[in-house]
Amino acid sequence: MTTAQTDTNAATAAADHTRFAIGFDDRDRARFHALIDQVLDSNRWTEATLTARFEEAWEAWNGLPAVALGSWSGGALAALHFAGVQGETVLCPSNTFMATPLAAIRSGAEVQFVDCNREDLCMSFADFERKADQHRPRAAILVHIGGHIAFDSEQIAAYCRENDIFLLEDCAHAHGADWNGRKPGSYGDAGVYSMYATKTVSTGEGGVLVSRRPELVEHARGFRNYGKPTYEVQGLNFRMNEFTAALGLIQVERMPEIVAWKNEVARAELDPVFEGSRLELPDGMSSGLYKYIVFDWLERSTGRVYDEPCHRIMGHQVELPNSDWVAANHSCPPLYYRPATDTGENG
Repeated sequence: MTTAQTDTNAATAAADHTRFAIGFDDRDRARFHALIDQVLDSNRWTEATLTARFEEAWEAWNGLPAVALGSWSGGALAALHFAGVQGETVLCPSNTFMATPLAAIRSGAEVQFVDCNREDLCMSFADFERKADQHRPRAAILVHIGGHIAFDSEQIAAYCRENDIFLLEDCAHAHGADWNGRKPGSYGDAGVYSMYATKTVSTGEGGVLVSRRPELVEHARGFRNYGKPTYEVQGLNFRMNEFTAALGLIQVERMPEIVAWKNEVARAELDPVFEGSRLELPDGMSSGLYKYIVFDWLERSTGRVYDEPCHRIMGHQVELPNSDWVAANHSCPPLYYRPATDTGENG
């Protein structure tokens, strides 16, 4: 390929980042079809080798044992069930998707909301400490918003360790992120990723739980499959099927390239436009850029994170000024993975 072709491809890819695209690379289409054929030939469409291979690939990136599930919700419910939150209090940021507090409520817990920081849109340690002292929670959920790691992760995790609070990290946005080599899900007791269709690594539907605690990993494996074989764990069906796992295996292997591509386009195309208004990361942190966040209100925004805080949706009478401010003062310019092929066409 000539230098001119390379330059044309790069320019085309950058120009197309504003058009919606699921983060799948057409160069992987033939391999995906071959893996699907393997599943069909195996006569094992669930609980088989591709699910195990996907888990191994995720562990290789995340550095923690991984459990593949049918959804983020399955992983969150498994972790909260293990934590024993029924009848207890769970602290949760208000600046998150409603799935986060709903998982705690469906686990039988009472949710108390915590304010965020304006700088990173994630849970504020200062307000978390106040609410923990007030409510004495059994567990807390730390949400990594937008693709980066919450700035107060280590402070919150240290407080939880010292006070016997189970810490679940909601990593639904955080594929490909790291902070000086440390990955999401490694701060608390467990982390749960979403593989929903729009995510940086997507299988359409699906989730992955990670944990350094062997007993929690074992619990999650039982929880996703009705508690079989002993039924000591009272779970339901949150299995990931082999077809989904085949796509997941390809996607996690492609993840470093997807994240690098999005960061390159962000630096070249978006940073110059939003200088002074974009979210700034600490030294040593890399974002998977699920969202490119700016502190401005744009007419064209790819779904804000978020424009209505959960405490407002649920009618909680609590003052969370930063969550309210963030909801009204940020946007997410489009940034979709759309690599150029060798022919100059987009995949």
